[in-house]
Amino acid sequence: MSDRAESRANPILRRLPLIGIVVVAILGFWFLRDFLTFDALRQNREALIAFRDANYLLCVVGFIAAYAAIVAFSLPGGTIATLTGGFLFASFPDAFPVLPAALYNVTGATLGAVGLFLAARWGLGETLSRKMDAGEGLVKRIKDGIDENQWSMLFLIRLVPAVPFFVANLVPALVGVPLFRYAVSTFFGIMPGTIVFTSVGAGLSQVFDSGESPDMSIIFEPSILFPIAGLCLMAALPIILKAVRGKKGV
Repeated sequence: MSDRAESRANPILRRLPLIGIVVVAILGFWFLRDFLTFDALRQNREALIAFRDANYLLCVVGFIAAYAAIVAFSLPGGTIATLTGGFLFASFPDAFPVLPAALYNVTGATLGAVGLFLAARWGLGETLSRKMDAGEGLVKRIKDGIDENQWSMLFLIRLVPAVPFFVANLVPALVGVPLFRYAVSTFFGIMPGTIVFTSVGAGLSQVFDSGESPDMSIIFEPSILFPIAGLCLMAALPIILKAVRGKKGV
């Protein structure tokens, strides 16, 4: 193969994982949207509980793998997966009943997010990051702003409920964020929201028995929203202080 043909083939090969994710995401949305739902969980709850009781470790490993796949391939059902984790595994002593379930949820979500991050960075991120470094104007300023405040920005996009999880997974890969920072900020940044939804999942038995649907708006309750807003403010504080000092130095 000539050098020119190899240079044309290499970008395609590098983008194959990302292309595969897009294809699986489209197929998953089409074929799995009726299976990864609250009603499907309601209908299969007894079978899931029986399998968990008979094969706890296998159930945990399978659940984390399935959750990671849902996130990595951007399949529908991320919220249902979190509820399922709470429903199946919230069995820790009364001091903190959602602890094991929340840990399994966070682990699965982080592994899936890392997989998507690596595919995006390998396929597009390095090239795009170099172009942004070499560019000028607004795009370059955005890239520089993220580089100067990476930890704060990474935690912010995880903590703010308005930022879609898919967007928070892809943007860091496209601006050259190191994998370690991305993984750590993802693991700890998604914990508050995950704990809230895991606790909702832990109470699904009563919801099933009453024939109702879970209240997912709980995250906007003042008792939940205000602490998360406080964490967002703490994450943004270094950016705010740097901006204030910059203005004073002008």
